[in-house]
Amino acid sequence: MRILFFGTPEFAAASLELIAQEGFNVVAVVTAPDKPAGRGRQLKSSDVKVSAEKLNIPVFQPSNLKSEDFLNQINSLNIDLGVVIAFRMLPEKIWSAPKLGTINLHASLLPNYRGAAPIQHAIIQGETVTGVSTFFLKHEIDTGDLIDQQEVQINENETGGSLHDKLMDVGANLMIQSLRKIEAFGNQTPTFPQIYTDDLKMASKINRDFCHIDINQTAIEVHNKIRGLSPYPGSWIESSFGELKIYTSQIVTESVKNESTDVIFIDNKKLYIECENSFLEILELQPQGKQRMSAISYLNGLR
Repeated sequence: MRILFFGTPEFAAASLELIAQEGFNVVAVVTAPDKPAGRGRQLKSSDVKVSAEKLNIPVFQPSNLKSEDFLNQINSLNIDLGVVIAFRMLPEKIWSAPKLGTINLHASLLPNYRGAAPIQHAIIQGETVTGVSTFFLKHEIDTGDLIDQQEVQINENETGGSLHDKLMDVGANLMIQSLRKIEAFGNQTPTFPQIYTDDLKMASKINRDFCHIDINQTAIEVHNKIRGLSPYPGSWIESSFGELKIYTSQIVTESVKNESTDVIFIDNKKLYIECENSFLEILELQPQGKQRMSAISYLNGLR
């Protein structure tokens, strides 16, 4: 079975490496063009490109997925199956070209948390269970028939970063399971439809405004937002200390007194956020223009 792999970040690279390790024939990889990064603005390759080169797999980096040249390149490869993980939306001419179609790995239990940021939104919404899904692509994004799903527990202090790593590993193994099914059944691969309910939860793209901490929310809502957006892109709040990015917090159970007029205050050598119904202790943060640090280090550095 000749596979064409589409992906860019580490989440996709983990699956690519396992697919190759398990003996599947990945004939080429499609990933994003190299981009300037860091202070020196040196061109940086995607994680998928780095993995592909390590595995000696040819790499395509088209700037225009709709170009005839790229489509001709794809058609010349005689692909049986496309595999897409964490890649931008593909034109139908591309995802429909492989003989067996194209499958996708998504970091949620579809149809819930369909969209660009399923990992972060699951934590922000206070979920205790999420998972990964594989499905065949069709016209509407993230709506195709499902091949496999695997549940993953969200721990009490789970962050977006730690859940990303768990889902990355579970997802890579689920992809292998799905590829073996397709290898065995071809066009007759068993699938099941996504079941829609009235309380369907979405995972829209996250921007800076969304990351702003709203102190009119409850302490648990703010805490979930902080951990869901940690370490990237990070939640932030304005205060008399300046703008602070908050990475780690905990719900306060002891008595706390805010004698200031600020939403962020110091009490008994600890740093707190006052929320709608309670307080959060800040454990890790990043002041503007400085490195991430513990709240203790930050307070020790205050004049």
